[in-house]
Amino acid sequence: MNAPHLTAALDLASRSVPALPLRAGKVPFGNCSACRDNACGGRPNMKTPGPCACPRPCHAWAAATTDPSIITGPAWSTAWKQAAAVAYHPGGIGLTVVDLDHADAVAWARRTFPATRTVPTTRGEHWIYRGAMPSANAVRPGVDIKSTMVYARWLGPGTGTMTTLPDVARALVVKEPAPVRPASRSGTVPVPVGGGECPHRMPAYLERGIAMAEQRITQATNGVHAAVYRVFLAVLSAHGRCGCLTDTHMARLFAAAQAKGESLRHCTDAWTNALTRLGL
Repeated sequence: MNAPHLTAALDLASRSVPALPLRAGKVPFGNCSACRDNACGGRPNMKTPGPCACPRPCHAWAAATTDPSIITGPAWSTAWKQAAAVAYHPGGIGLTVVDLDHADAVAWARRTFPATRTVPTTRGEHWIYRGAMPSANAVRPGVDIKSTMVYARWLGPGTGTMTTLPDVARALVVKEPAPVRPASRSGTVPVPVGGGECPHRMPAYLERGIAMAEQRITQATNGVHAAVYRVFLAVLSAHGRCGCLTDTHMARLFAAAQAKGESLRHCTDAWTNALTRLGL
C-alpha cells in the first residue's frame, strides 16, 4: 500500500476535502469490477463517470469522498497499492483551480488575475481561488479551469492567501452565443394594439427587466435548466412581441446561464422552446 498517498487522502478528508486515488497518468481508478476498463460507459480514461449501476459513483471526480471508511475500505485497497498521486474535487468545497501549464501561462496569469494561493506543478502552477464555477479545458493556451465536476491533483497546500474567484476567470468559460436571432423581430411582430409608442423602448424599463432576469439566473441554486427556461419565458412574455429585444440582450441572458453551467445547446433549446410556447 502506498502509505504517503493514503495518508494524504485521509488528511484531506479530515479537513472536509473530497479526495480520491490516481493511477499513473493522472487517471482515476475504476473502483469496482463493473466499471473497470471503462465498462460502464464513462468518457475515455475514466475521467468522467458513466451511467454505472453501482450503489454510488465509484470513479472519476464523483468518487472523491471525505468518508475515511471508504478511503480505507476494500473498494480502494488495491487502488492505494498502485496509486501514483492523490486528487481532490475543488468544486466540492467551493474552490476553483486555475491550472497553468507552462511559464507563458503563468506570466499571463500574473498580468491578468489577482494574487492568490499558488501551488507549483511539474511544468507550471495551480492558482486556487475561493468560489466554484463550471470547469473547462484549454480556455486559452496552457490554461485549464478545474472546479465543478472535475478533479485536480493534490500537490500540497501551497503558499499565499487564498482570494475570491475573480470575474475574469468566470468569463473565460462563457462562450459566444450562436448566431441565433429569434428576438430581433421588430419588422414582423407588431407593436401593441393602438399604435402607441412601445413602453419597452424606454431604456431604463428594458434594462431593469434584463438585469432582473440575469439576477434570477445567477441566484438559481438548483434546477438551473428549468430556472433558465422560466426566465427566458418571462422575458419573452414581457418583451418578445414588441421588437425591443436585441441580440445583445439575448447574449447577456445566455452568458448568465452559461456562467451557471448551462451549455450553449441547452440555452438555445430553452430559448426556442419559450418562443414556441408563446407562439413567437
